[in-house]
Amino acid sequence: MNEQAISRPDGPVQGPPSTEVLLAAEVFDGEPGCIAQARALADRFLARLVAEWLAELGENTRSDLMLAVSELVTNADRYSHGPYLLELEGDARRISVTVYDSSTALPVLYSPDPARLGGHGMEIVVALCDRLTAERVPVGKRIRAEFMLST
Repeated sequence: MNEQAISRPDGPVQGPPSTEVLLAAEVFDGEPGCIAQARALADRFLARLVAEWLAELGENTRSDLMLAVSELVTNADRYSHGPYLLELEGDARRISVTVYDSSTALPVLYSPDPARLGGHGMEIVVALCDRLTAERVPVGKRIRAEFMLST
């Protein structure tokens, strides 16, 4: 991903997000178990979104979102030098998974190559989500994966 913002070509174009959303966030420091903790945060977030916002999750939404969280947090853990922030935001129509880390290097999105060892994380996230953006911010970079829900 060498662009400041990318999205799958068939990804929907959405209007501005609602101002009323469910939020959850946690800072991780790279200690063992961080990825499991991030996935647990995402799981609790989804449970609250279903219970409190009556969000309807598609058949694969939970597994897709959990895998995206794993990949984004793994990348932040592997490539940044410092703590990173996982932020989850959602309502009955959409969920966004955002990771802030201290590295200003934007992720590289390689062409699919099953023979390549490694480098598949962003490829996986792009395949799972409806829109992916990456941009530099004052603290480093922000990567956001957006998932549209059933309505």
